Amino acid sequence: MAEVNSTGNEVPPNMTIYINNLNEKIKLEELKKSLNAVFSQFGKILEVLAFKTLKHKGQAWVVFEEVSSATNALRQMQGFPFYDKPMRIQYAKTKSDIIAKSDGTFVPREKRKRHEEKGRKKKEQHDANQAGMGLNPAFAGAYGATVHSQVPYSGGVMVPEAPAPPNSILFVQNLPHETTPMMLQMLFCQYPGFKEVRMVEAKPGIAFVEYGDEVQSTVAMQALQGFKMNPQNSMLITYAKK
Repeated sequence: MAEVNSTGNEVPPNMTIYINNLNEKIKLEELKKSLNAVFSQFGKILEVLAFKTLKHKGQAWVVFEEVSSATNALRQMQGFPFYDKPMRIQYAKTKSDIIAKSDGTFVPREKRKRHEEKGRKKKEQHDANQAGMGLNPAFAGAYGATVHSQVPYSGGVMVPEAPAPPNSILFVQNLPHETTPMMLQMLFCQYPGFKEVRMVEAKPGIAFVEYGDEVQSTVAMQALQGFKMNPQNSMLITYAKK
């Protein structure tokens, strides 16, 4: 059955969802990465589109590989508080470039692509430098020992030498290096008792997430254990050592 958009016209289910009412203060690349993080749980994402132009502010498009993924995302994330604003989601009225390419209807827009590529490289470097912003030195000192007590195994993922007892702080590993605190907050704030996310700039790929108590942290751990931030990275979550 087709979804009905705000104008009353029926838009048939397709692989692309259109999202509006997004927070316009969020930087473009940060927005796209955060959307990818929260929607990747529904299936493989081919593309996330958002633009700087005034006409397109507060809007984005997420292109899935399967229509079923788009449908589940639309139903489950409708009204989700994303950067403090509820998302409004519907099926897209027009094809994305990546879908148009597959069925032969694509018209290239090279100027836009060159501009986006240049901006992407610049922002990737900026995001890498800013990943640890807001870090409380006292927090890093309290839990920094956890970082150094990890040992790698052949798969390249860092695992603890010995499990820590349940507590209110979670230690999250195997994150993509472009992960930002806000991206993690979007995921972990869905669970009761969430307090804060801390990342260590010198140690990309890891983070600490604090909850009100160990019961609340355990619920979040069980729900997000193995969550894929991208096709290559599955979260590994343990309790932090104190």
